[in-house]
Amino acid sequence: MRQMLGLLLAFFVVGPVLAEGRGPAVRDYPAVKVADGAYVIQGPLGHPSVENQGFMNNPGFIVGKDGVVVIDPGSSVQSGEMVMRQIRKVTDLPVVALIDTHVHGDHWLANHAFHQINPKIPTYGHPKMIEKVEQGEGDSWIALLKRLTEGATDGTGIYAPNLAVRHGDEVELAGIKFQFLYGEKAHSDTDLMVFIPEKSLMFLGDNVMNNRFGRMDNGTFKGNIAAIEMAMASGATVFVPGHGPTGDIAVPQAFQRYLSILREEVAKYLDEGLSDFEMKPKVVEALAEFKDWVDFNAEVGRHISVAYLEVEAEMF
Repeated sequence: MRQMLGLLLAFFVVGPVLAEGRGPAVRDYPAVKVADGAYVIQGPLGHPSVENQGFMNNPGFIVGKDGVVVIDPGSSVQSGEMVMRQIRKVTDLPVVALIDTHVHGDHWLANHAFHQINPKIPTYGHPKMIEKVEQGEGDSWIALLKRLTEGATDGTGIYAPNLAVRHGDEVELAGIKFQFLYGEKAHSDTDLMVFIPEKSLMFLGDNVMNNRFGRMDNGTFKGNIAAIEMAMASGATVFVPGHGPTGDIAVPQAFQRYLSILREEVAKYLDEGLSDFEMKPKVVEALAEFKDWVDFNAEVGRHISVAYLEVEAEMF
């Protein structure tokens, strides 16, 4: 692995955005130890809402010899402040770096809370994520979260990654080595996975979800399946999904199985001449083991449509 300190880019200091006043504090969620010195705060399952105040991902933090590294701090300044409260229950060491797995704002807009403490905090992300934030993706997420939470995320500003990392890069933070894996167009085209070898710990971002489904509009089934395969081959034994419970290798295996079955069934029925609408009942039947996952009914039709277009495009 080559050492990569990244490309230092201009900070985004745009905050608060689309906010009049400030939303209420996010209630505390417990930090659960998943490996030595490593903790995950599991957010509630489902999409951003008034009830969850926009907090529904899995922030993680790693306590090193002289500081703390936070991965995917959440969706708002309020979420980030809640994460900071949980860190303080574990250690008094400073937060020395942030890592953002991908461009979807429910994972990184909470950077704001840590930039309030240290405006120059190193914040890592994929170059394509940085580019998309420059192009307005952060503004879109600010507006979306404001609408879905009815203003609970108000007061949140845009603080994008300022250090670029790519597939195969490795950085040492707080005395701990972090390795970055990237698969072209998985859940999106911005997705990093973060492997911490000394802890056999993998943060998967939204390349894997557990007991919950999300959108696939920005990604591909083929790329997502390949990214999961890469993560499972890393040697990790503990896997943190972007949403849902942390666990062993069964966590990525289950989500990969869902993606693979759906794509294979869509390809089979497309070859038989069925439209996405016509094949839906048959595909849903093949996915019966996943029917109780949160948002299965809301997302499976969209997933079939995305896979249909993907497989169809490969025919030409």
